Amino acid sequence: MTKTYRIGQIVPSSNVTMETEIPAMLTARQQIRPERFTFHSSRMRMKTVRKEELAAMDAESDRCALELSDAAVDVMGYACLVAIMSMGPGYHRESQQRLRQRTQENGKDTPVVSSAGALVDALQVIGAKRVVVVAPYMKPLTELVVDYIRQEGIEVLDYRALEIPDNLEVARHDPAKLPEIAATLDLSKADAIVLSACVQMPSLPAVAKVEALTGKPVVTAAIATTYAMLKSLELEPVVPGAGALLSGAY
Repeated sequence: MTKTYRIGQIVPSSNVTMETEIPAMLTARQQIRPERFTFHSSRMRMKTVRKEELAAMDAESDRCALELSDAAVDVMGYACLVAIMSMGPGYHRESQQRLRQRTQENGKDTPVVSSAGALVDALQVIGAKRVVVVAPYMKPLTELVVDYIRQEGIEVLDYRALEIPDNLEVARHDPAKLPEIAATLDLSKADAIVLSACVQMPSLPAVAKVEALTGKPVVTAAIATTYAMLKSLELEPVVPGAGALLSGAY
């Protein structure tokens, strides 16, 4: 009998991309593996990507974890990388532990991953010690993200801040522009490219092209989160067309 897994996501209220890209990847996986998935979300209020608004939004994540545990999801992902990283070094560990505790208090014990933790873990999985980063945030927030990654022992050689403050505008950014943006970065010594350090900026359609053009593995926040969810479910982390991390090599 084919098993169906419930995928829970804690998302900013204005986020529309994680509920597109993660289902797209897991639906594509269904073509090559027997497991099936359904998708469930709870929302935290956020419209503008500013540090103060992100902190207020993060305070709502406990409620979201509780709501998703009511639905008995099999794994839940905190789908806002910058909200976690703007709270200070290593905060993804504290957040994941606290949110899992909320599910335990509700009679469940749901594994919790975060896009922030998933990204740094993914870079370690592929052995990337030096990376370049593309992010849609204003420069001060992008620098917080870069510093967070560096605190996890990964050198950021170069980065590009696209400086899009409105979260819905981030979702409208054309992923076809990403190969050209990646080409502006100094890739000479990079082990990998973080093509989207944001779960709201669409990137999945560009991943294969950037890998082909550069010869380097490409990771995004959404791809890393999908990998982390599959590993938490003890399922093979393989998705066709989703880059090196989900190729089955790791």
